[in-house]
Amino acid sequence: MLWWILILVCIVGTSVAGVLIHRKLRQSFLTQELRVISPLGIEEERFISIGGIEQWISIRGEDRLNPVLFLIHGGPGSSYAMFAPHLKAWERHFTIVQWDQRGAGKTFSRMGPGGCGEISMRRLTLDAIELAENLRTYLQKERLFLLASSFGSTFGVQVAQSRPDLFYAYIGTDQNVGMVRGRVENHHQLLERLRTMGMIEGSNLVERIGGDMNVWTPRDFKTVMHWTMKSDPKGFRQTVKLLRDSVWFAPGWTLNDIYAFVKGMDFSLRDLLPEIVRYDAWKQSTRFHLPVFIFQGEDDVVTLTAQAQSYFAEIHAPAKYMELIPNAGHFAMFLQPRVFLEKLLANVRPLADVQ
Repeated sequence: MLWWILILVCIVGTSVAGVLIHRKLRQSFLTQELRVISPLGIEEERFISIGGIEQWISIRGEDRLNPVLFLIHGGPGSSYAMFAPHLKAWERHFTIVQWDQRGAGKTFSRMGPGGCGEISMRRLTLDAIELAENLRTYLQKERLFLLASSFGSTFGVQVAQSRPDLFYAYIGTDQNVGMVRGRVENHHQLLERLRTMGMIEGSNLVERIGGDMNVWTPRDFKTVMHWTMKSDPKGFRQTVKLLRDSVWFAPGWTLNDIYAFVKGMDFSLRDLLPEIVRYDAWKQSTRFHLPVFIFQGEDDVVTLTAQAQSYFAEIHAPAKYMELIPNAGHFAMFLQPRVFLEKLLANVRPLADVQ
């Protein structure tokens, strides 16, 4: 949704040729930084058949004996592959699996709009389960850790609840509990924040769109999300820089990959918006048959921290734990990767040593 900001920031005030040369040099440096040189390591990128179509995965880690962390990205349709440099330190402790869901990133680029098939929460849930089963066999692991972020946490919860036998634990971040509960109050609070900050253009747009998400178009959704993020100026600046740098300098990404990244988000949102505006985590279920951890940015205005806390309070699970990540909003694990890793190592990873 912020792709136009990325383009403007990258080209204003300098030549296109200079921008592209700088990009190439930065990509080369990050490629070298990301190399896995451990003899026990694994570094793979490939397409595999999931749900009847070719879908892209990446497997990275410095020791194949480490537990596997299966990451479900958000969006919808927003590949997290470009964030790999931010997770490099994690690879000493986990084998990290990234997956471009149908309709996202390199999967969308390979299959195209006509080849992605049905895109729904149910279909994504089935895809994730099939991939988890595949990974368990391929990497010779009895169980995996499931880490789901933002939109990925909506159906990530369903994956964990449907197949607890596949995972040591469910880990949610930017935990998305839906936009149904408190929608009127949240809409009013957003308008108040925008008006208090003098963001008249934003408040007028958000007011015109209204709080009834059932009549929103994809454009309305993106507009509201944009001004929601801008209503937290500090978080907005951090997020724009994170996205701009991560997408523009992503190792191995071509300009076509960036184009597919943007188009995939638009394509996925079009199909998934009717489900997104109706999703209610409480109605899905608050009962889990595996440990549940939620690490949420304390200042998240996109997937509201207070709502994630309310949902967590009603979760029934063998064990559960929630902690807020300071100085972070949305994308907490990429804005504060060191702190987030410390939480994983202290609270989550030990489960792989005792089960």
